[in-house]
Amino acid sequence: MKREQKIQIIDSLTEEINASNHFYLTDISAMNAERTSALRRVCFEKEVKLIVVKNTLLRIALEKAEGDFEGLNVALKGSTSLMLSETGNLPAKLIKEFRKGHDKPSLKAAYVEESLYIGDNELDALCTIKSKEELVGDIVALLQSPIKNVISSLESGKNILAGVVKTLSEKE
Repeated sequence: MKREQKIQIIDSLTEEINASNHFYLTDISAMNAERTSALRRVCFEKEVKLIVVKNTLLRIALEKAEGDFEGLNVALKGSTSLMLSETGNLPAKLIKEFRKGHDKPSLKAAYVEESLYIGDNELDALCTIKSKEELVGDIVALLQSPIKNVISSLESGKNILAGVVKTLSEKE
């Protein structure tokens, strides 16, 4: 590969990393063509971008990118694929679901919600991380709950008051 091509790939990877809030480093080596194609199809359907990269090019791109990714260097050994997503837990769930009955793809490292996760043992923790949208939804639901109780009490109080007035008017 010529130097110009390498520079172009590094710049492209740097842009992808800067544009994505979350990315995973995975190992999809030793998967046959059928399973690799199926993984790419699932990634496309779930809007997860899957890129097979050379470790040295990715290391340089991570150094040039905005953020502190130095801790990911330990994972840049062997075959590496980059999974980019707008939702933090989506690639983890995708990996966990896809490898039922198989050992690949495996998680090497991840950068999610401005935190680094190293090793395949972090997969379960990454699956349980809530996305920003889910957290906002939970907060809105918690804030709405007391308001709903007050409105419900006022609505039921209105009916009780109307019943009392009607009963008093019928007595006269």
